[in-house]
Amino acid sequence: MSVSNSSSPASAPPLVLPAPESLLSGKGWTAFLLALTMVCAVAPALNLWVPEDSALHLSDYMLGLLGKFMCYAICALAIDLIWGYTGILSLGHGLFFALGGYVMGMYLMREAAGPDALPAFMGFLDWKELPWHWALSGSFAATVLLVFLVPGLIGGLFGYFAFRSRIKGVYFSIITQALTYAAMLLFFRNETGFGGNNGFTGFKTLLGFSVNSQAMHVLLFALSGLALLGCFLFSRWLMRSKYGRVLQAVRDAESRTMFCGYNPLPYKLSIWVISAMMCGLAGALYVPQVGIINPSEMSVGNSIEMAVWTAVGGRASLVGPIIGAFAVNGGKSWLTVAAPEYWLYVLGALFIVVTLFMPGGLIRLPQQLRQWREKRKAQVKAPLNQTAAAAAKTAAEPASADAIEGVRA
Repeated sequence: MSVSNSSSPASAPPLVLPAPESLLSGKGWTAFLLALTMVCAVAPALNLWVPEDSALHLSDYMLGLLGKFMCYAICALAIDLIWGYTGILSLGHGLFFALGGYVMGMYLMREAAGPDALPAFMGFLDWKELPWHWALSGSFAATVLLVFLVPGLIGGLFGYFAFRSRIKGVYFSIITQALTYAAMLLFFRNETGFGGNNGFTGFKTLLGFSVNSQAMHVLLFALSGLALLGCFLFSRWLMRSKYGRVLQAVRDAESRTMFCGYNPLPYKLSIWVISAMMCGLAGALYVPQVGIINPSEMSVGNSIEMAVWTAVGGRASLVGPIIGAFAVNGGKSWLTVAAPEYWLYVLGALFIVVTLFMPGGLIRLPQQLRQWREKRKAQVKAPLNQTAAAAAKTAAEPASADAIEGVRA
C-alpha cells in the first residue's frame, strides 16, 4: 500500500531569487558615455585645435582647473564610501591625498635632477646621499605601485588599531584630524627628506616628456577624468554588491549586524584602505598638474573641505560628491578672486545650511523641493476643506430644523 505525502518537497514552490541589478540604468550608461566622450575627446579637441580667439576654445588655465577638480572629486568619492555608506566620518583624508602626491613628487624630483644627482633641495642642505625612503623613487613602475601601497599601508595600520578598539563617532573624527596634523608637522622638518616647508617643486619631465607642454597637460587631464570615471564605476559596483549592503547595515545598525553573524572589523578596515588608496591616486594625478606638493596639503582645513564636498553634493549617492566637489571648488575659485577674505565664512555657512535645510545635498534638492511643494499644497488645501465642511454643516442645519417642524405639525 502506498502512502502519499502531501508535504513532500516536490510540492513546495520553487525558490525564485531576485535578478541581479544592473550596474547602471540606460540613462546612467548614456550619461557615463557622454562624460567619457567629453573627457577624452571634446575637451582635448577644444584645447588643442580650436583657435584661442574662438568662444569655444578651452584655455590651458581652464583645462588645468578642471583637471584639479576631477582629482578633488575622486577624494569626495572616497569620503562618500566611508562616510555616506559606512557611517565613518574622516577629517584626515588630506593625509592620504598628500602621501600619494609626495610619492609622485619624489619621482619627478629624481627625474628633474638626473639619474646620478640628488634633488636640488638636498644639494642646498649639503646632503651626500639619498635617504633610505627614496630608494625606489627612480622607478616609475615602483612609483605607481607605491602611490597605492603607501596610503593603503598607513591607512590600514591606523584603521586596524582604531576599529579594533571600537573607536566611533566624533572621537574617531578627532583622531584622524590629529593624525593628519602630526604628519604635517613631521613633513615640515627638513631632516625628514621631504623638502621641508617648500616641499617639492621645479618639475621638468615625466617619463622624458616635458610636464609644461600643452600635450602633457591634455594627457594628465584625460588621465584624471578616466581615473574619476573608473573610481565611480568601481564604487558603484562595490556598493551594489553584498559587500556594500553589509557596509550599509554596519552604518545603520552595527550591533544588529554583529548579531546576524557579521564581524564589522574586516568590512570597515577594507573600505577604509580602499578609500585611502583612492585619495593617494588623486594626489598622484594632482601634483604634476599643479607643479608643487608641500605639507600644507595635509592641513586640517583641506581634510574638512573634502567632507564639505561630500555633504554639499549628497552623501550615499556617489554622483552627489562629484557634483559637490565641482560646485564648491568652482565657487572657491571665483570667490577667492572676487572677495578672498570671505571664503571661509561662506564655506562654514554653506556647511551649516546644507546640514540644517538640505540634508540630502544638491543631488536630492529637486526631490526635496517637490516634497516641500506638495506639503505646501496640502497645508493650503486643508483649511479649504475644513471651510467647505463647515459651510455644508451650516447649510444642513436649517433644513433639519424645517423637517422637525414639519413632523410636529
